[in-house]
Amino acid sequence: MVHLTGEEKGYVTALWGKVNVDEVGGEALGRLLVVYPWTQRFFDSFGDLSNASAVMGNAKVKAHGKKVLDSFSEGLKNLDNLKGTFAKLSELHCDKLHVDPENFRLLGNVLVCVLARNFGKEFTPQVQAAYQKVVVGVATALAHKYH
Repeated sequence: MVHLTGEEKGYVTALWGKVNVDEVGGEALGRLLVVYPWTQRFFDSFGDLSNASAVMGNAKVKAHGKKVLDSFSEGLKNLDNLKGTFAKLSELHCDKLHVDPENFRLLGNVLVCVLARNFGKEFTPQVQAAYQKVVVGVATALAHKYH
């Protein structure tokens, strides 16, 4: 559960309504894979991830980034029940994919950077603070099934 004030919820929902999930998702996942290259080990089937240009232009990275942000969008609709919303994804990433839960935190931070880059002055410190709470809440929910 994420504790946001009414004002913070307003910041999050107002900005999210302007987010191009296809573009932002691909950029966020791509940047994660470039900035933290050890995360690439979970994406062996994605083809060429040999350099930043290859990663950022990879259609599978873009498609999976969109999928990630579609799930994030669901979380935004259920801020009071993030653990429930992400329970199946948590189980999948823990039990089957064996993803290091730290990667969820890293991706959340990268997403905040991408939002800041895309929205510039509109991404005020107050908006950033609200989004930071949300991405921490989502990362915590995704890590819930880990032992």
